Amino acid sequence: MSIYLRNILRFITIMFIQVFLLNDIHLQWLSSSWGLPPYSPFLYPLIILLLPLSTPTWAMLLLSFGTGLTVDIFMDTGGLHTAVCLFIAVVRNSVLTALLPQRLSDYPNLSPGVRNMGWIPFLTYAAVLILVHHICYYLIEIWSFRSFGYLLLKTFISFITSMVLVILYTLLFSQFSGGSNTLTE
Repeated sequence: MSIYLRNILRFITIMFIQVFLLNDIHLQWLSSSWGLPPYSPFLYPLIILLLPLSTPTWAMLLLSFGTGLTVDIFMDTGGLHTAVCLFIAVVRNSVLTALLPQRLSDYPNLSPGVRNMGWIPFLTYAAVLILVHHICYYLIEIWSFRSFGYLLLKTFISFITSMVLVILYTLLFSQFSGGSNTLTE
């Protein structure tokens, strides 16, 4: 399957899961004891995380803008998701450069994933970017440092939930073969 078709199908699949399933789920984990309002888990940042390493910056920014705008349209959030998606698109290459042993241009047409990176490097990469996404999202949404503990707690709970979804998505849709780790060798 071509890399473009794979990414289009991934976009449609993740966006369908986010818009029609996850946006209708309002989790209330720890809400009775901590007083947190319900929140929706986020899987859509995975679209940006799984783009091929050779994706040009302009294309990554354009795809991130489209991803965020699509979520904004369905969640009626007025550009919040678009801003956060653009920010993680900018940070993405720095995180990959820190984790990978070679330059990103040395990995043509490879995408970050369990099959190419292995579990630990991929989960580290995903955790850093999902955490950056959630911190930026809730910081903009709450727009205040007065309730810093509330911000941290809501970010942490949403981060844990989103990482569980990333692991589930990876288990369901990756083609992990247990072979060599192409990106980490």
